[in-house]
Amino acid sequence: QVAVHPIRGRLVGNRQIALTPFSRLTFRIPVSDVPNVLSIGGKTLRIADSRIQVGVPESRGLTATENLHAHLVIIKGFMEPDEFLEAARRQTNALEVDPNKLCLIDQPHVVHMNRHRDGGTRSPYLRRTVRVRGKEIVGFALNATGLTAEESIALQTYGIGGRRRFGCGIFVACKESVQ
Repeated sequence: QVAVHPIRGRLVGNRQIALTPFSRLTFRIPVSDVPNVLSIGGKTLRIADSRIQVGVPESRGLTATENLHAHLVIIKGFMEPDEFLEAARRQTNALEVDPNKLCLIDQPHVVHMNRHRDGGTRSPYLRRTVRVRGKEIVGFALNATGLTAEESIALQTYGIGGRRRFGCGIFVACKESVQ
């Protein structure tokens, strides 16, 4: 159950980011694995042609919150919104999370564009991709709302879909829920 959160930064083009003072390398791991991760504190990582200094690690537990979102969820074989959402709901049901609390995130500007265009072909939902070994893998952004404490912790702990080591399927508190 290792997950690596996406690292936030400023987009600089060609699918690359520049790190900012707010960029963080974040792992979601079982408590038993914390000592293994602490050893990378202060180390230098080489990523492509860049060197990145890892800061001092800090540890935080998960907090139950009513509303969560996932930046990108990938479920193999499901690239269309309706089928994807049904597959995602089956996975949340297996975690004993009410599947009706899960929804795709809209792209407001696309929904608006499609209202004024006849036969718009773009999906109104936030479709994202990740490149793994030169292949584009398609997924969607998801929200989960009205969660109980147990549902929230289960969804944060296990996530849904695949590619968690690439930042996919990881649920975090919505900004409105953070106190």
